[in-house]
Amino acid sequence: MRFLLKIAVSAFALWLTTLIVSGVRVVPYEDSDLATVLTYLLIALIFGVVNATVGTFIRIVGFPLYVLTLGLISFIVNGLLLLIVDWISGLIGFGLEVDGFWWGVLGALVLGVISWLIGLVVRPRD
Repeated sequence: MRFLLKIAVSAFALWLTTLIVSGVRVVPYEDSDLATVLTYLLIALIFGVVNATVGTFIRIVGFPLYVLTLGLISFIVNGLLLLIVDWISGLIGFGLEVDGFWWGVLGALVLGVISWLIGLVVRPRD
């Protein structure tokens, strides 16, 4: 249940990010509301998988850079992860489109802040 909640929060945060950041957009596979929602959910799932696999590997290998830059390298890493999701969704023919590296960094920053804020509201109580 937590996994589905995280995917839904990520999809909603991605939708808000596409409204705020003009260089990040999602192209659905059809022109219908259901297709748009399913596309956002699929992109959130892809982002979660990429973040869990590639992102974890990069954070472990790049730990000295994180310490050296006091964590500021995380903005660059998250932007690159968003570009990887753009590339993967481009392979399937629809999904996330990022206009460039710096749009990816800005999109990842906005996505992270929005996900954090939504996570504060819908966080399950222990």
